[in-house]
This record gives sequence, C-alpha cells and structure tokens, in this order.
Amino acid sequence: MSFRLARPAALPISATSGDVIRYRSFASLSELLSTSSWHLPSPFTPIHTITVAPDPDRGHFSFSKLLDGEEEEETERRISSIARFHVARDDLLHPLANGNKARKLDALLPLLRSYSATDVVTCGGCQSAHAAALAVYCAEMHIRPHLLLRGEQPQVPTGYNLISLMFGNVTYASRSVYAQRSQMLHDHAKKVAGPDGLVLWADDITDLKRQELEFSGASRRVVIVNEGAASAVALLGVIRLVKFLSESSQFGNGCQVQVIVDAGTGTTAVGISLGALLLGLPWKVTGVMLADTLEAYKEREKTLIAEFKRVYKLDFPAQESYYPTEGILNWVERSQPRKFGKVLNGEIERCCKIAQQTAVPLDPIYTLAAWDLAVSLSLDKQMDTKVLMVHTGGTLGMFGLAQRYSSSFIPHHDLINQHC
Repeated sequence: MSFRLARPAALPISATSGDVIRYRSFASLSELLSTSSWHLPSPFTPIHTITVAPDPDRGHFSFSKLLDGEEEEETERRISSIARFHVARDDLLHPLANGNKARKLDALLPLLRSYSATDVVTCGGCQSAHAAALAVYCAEMHIRPHLLLRGEQPQVPTGYNLISLMFGNVTYASRSVYAQRSQMLHDHAKKVAGPDGLVLWADDITDLKRQELEFSGASRRVVIVNEGAASAVALLGVIRLVKFLSESSQFGNGCQVQVIVDAGTGTTAVGISLGALLLGLPWKVTGVMLADTLEAYKEREKTLIAEFKRVYKLDFPAQESYYPTEGILNWVERSQPRKFGKVLNGEIERCCKIAQQTAVPLDPIYTLAAWDLAVSLSLDKQMDTKVLMVHTGGTLGMFGLAQRYSSSFIPHHDLINQHC
C-alpha cells in the first residue's frame, strides 16, 4: 500500500504552463481554522462511553454502551470501578461517506467548489471507502469523479465497490500499473482534461487565485486527490475534529487523553497528532499500523508534516518527541499482526458480538484493531488518563467480507424446526 504523497517533481503542476503557486501564511492555527471553508456543517461527533468487563464463559470481554440520559451521579457510582473507554462516533457522520473519509475531505471539498473543479481523479483498492466517499460527495456537488480501483471488478459488486460504481466513473487498474500511483493518476487526469484542460494536485490549489483558473481558458479543471486523500488539506479537516474534542464540553484542553486510531495511509493519525501539538494538548496519539512497515509510516508522517508546513506556513512549537518512533505520534502493530486485508478466525464473530452489545459496528480489517488497543489500555490500572478511540467508519466493507466469509454470519444456535 506504499504510495507517493506529493506531486513528483517530474510531473507538471498543470496541463498549461506559467501557473505560479503562492501560499498564504497564517499567524495561528485559530486563524487558519476560522478562515477556512468547511463541507461538514459542524465538527460535532457523538462521544459514546463503552464499559469493559471480563466474560468468564467465553474467555474474552463483554461490553456495554452507557445510555444517553443516564443521571451523571448514578453513572459515576455505577461505573467508577469498571474499565471503560470512549468512542468518537465519526461513523455516524453520513450514511455512505463517513468516518475519517469525511474528515479528510472536510476542507478539500469547499476548495474544489471554490475553484470550479469540473472533475476529480483519485484511486484506491477495489473496496476503497475513500474512493466511494469522494464519489458520493462529488456527485452532490455536480463534479465528475473518476476512480482508479486496483485489481479486477468483483463478480458481485457490493459494499464500497458498489457505491463507487453507482456514483463514480470507475476504471480498474492492474496491480503493476497501480504500483506507480502518482504517474497513473497524472496520466489519467491528463486524459480526462483533454488538450485544453487544466490538471492540478489537491494541495497545489490551496492558494491559487480564482482569476488564475477563470482566465486559464481551460474547459475542464481536473484535480488529483491522492490515495486516501493523503494531503495537507486533508490534515486540516482532521485538526478541526481535534479542536472540537478539546472543547470544555468534551475532553477539555487540560485533560490527559490517549487517542487511538487505525491507520491505513496514516493521514488521520498524523492529523490528530498534529492538531494536538499545535493546540498544546497533553494528548498521546497512537496509530495502529495496518498496511505498511514502521519505516514507511514514519516517512509518511514526515512528508505530511512537511507538506502542511509548506502549504500553511504555521509556526510549529518546539517539542522533543516522547515516542519510541521519534515523531509526533506512536506507531504500533495491531495485537495480532498479519498481511493487510487478512481476517483471522473468530474476528467477524467478535464484530457481531460487539455490535449486539454496544450498537457500535466494527470491521475486522480496520476498526477492530483500534478497538482492541482501546480495550487493552482501558484495563491498565496504572494509566490515569482517558482513552478515546476515533471510529474511522468503513462499515460498508462488511458487505464485501460477507461474501468472502459467509459462514461467519450463519448463526450457530439451533435452527427452528421448519415444520413448527
């Protein structure tokens, strides 16, 4: 899943020549957030509290979600000695395009609209939640989405692949072509733009003047969005979430919080850590690595931060890293490492059990990894901090898994006699 983050030097900024990219400097993060346009009407996300208790009969844990409306005193009395953690329910942001996908597009989508983009080109796996989300949002904005999906079309389209086919213009790319993502995206964007079109990478339109596009003579303005929306502008949408979570009505800016998030490209984990750093929050952020090596995630972290500095020119506070990985966040393996996309025995059944007990849907490839770490940290009596898992969505991915692991969804209890 390795990818090139920024526009390669060998690839031109646009299909026309003479464009000059100018970036505005911001005095503070508050100014940047207050002057930016957003797609989501509010940064709000519901916060649910999950209690954890041993389940001797099954040898695992049982879970329960505290119900809304419970009296605060009764709640504190009842769970004061019970392990618990919190879940930021970003999976509830949108019926089809939610989770960290919506956050990473929060600042990007207004940018596309402001600069009159006619087409967007992006890429992802066959069941890419990012590609599907971008297709849905672009369709809402009357922008044509072009999706390059890795591999072959499934025999039965379902899950995010089905959403991509419904809302976007899908082209399947061989694995050898997909391995060179940046070149693949640029070549396809030029094809979409045609001889008179304009091609830009997402971060390169951050501070272009509207007149530069209006008078460019381009009939089509095509914007390339990296796999997973990995870009400086994507980080900004995630930082907006961190600002909300740090409000006094949520976790506050003085509370010790251990934030857990699963990491595909790692953009969301970097965005949360960057937000905590710039806001001066005493938070520790852990990204659970799912799709690449530690070295690759560390390099991506550096590249994303450098791109953010280049685009927004904010002053960063000096801070000595307290993480073993020597960055602004902690990268860890999931509790049971495996090749990306592999599902271990019993994991789908665990997702079903958790959904039945808490009404929180998880998937075994992404969010279950973050859930397991949140459970482990909540049981650590030595740690006097709150534990927060950021739910990254991805629920529709279970539709695809239901085809591959259909037996995992068959109830094991006795069937009712059909003759009764």
